[in-house]
Amino acid sequence: MARRPVRHGGRVRNVRANERVSLHYGCTTKHYVAREVGPGEAGPVLKRYVAVATKTRAQFAATVDSPAADFAAEADRHPVFELVECASDVAAEDDA
Repeated sequence: MARRPVRHGGRVRNVRANERVSLHYGCTTKHYVAREVGPGEAGPVLKRYVAVATKTRAQFAATVDSPAADFAAEADRHPVFELVECASDVAAEDDA
C-alpha cells in the first residue's frame, strides 16, 4: 500500500480524481488502480509505517507502541491507498 503523510497534497488529490496511476522505476513502468482504504484497513498500515519511517512519528498522535485502532482514528489525516496492478500489465508480463 502506498501512503502520503499529513497534507493532502497534489498527489492525493490527483489519485482521488483519477484512480489509475503509473509508477516508474528506471526503465520500468507499472500501471495500477488505486483504492483509498478505510480506517480499519489503514490503521495497521499506518502503525507499520510509523515503525519503519521514523521521521514521520512527529506527524502522528499515536506512538510506536499504540494499538492499530489509535492509528485508524487518525486515518482521515493520513490517506492510505491500495495499489492493484492493472490486468493488462500482468498479461504483458506473462507473455514475456
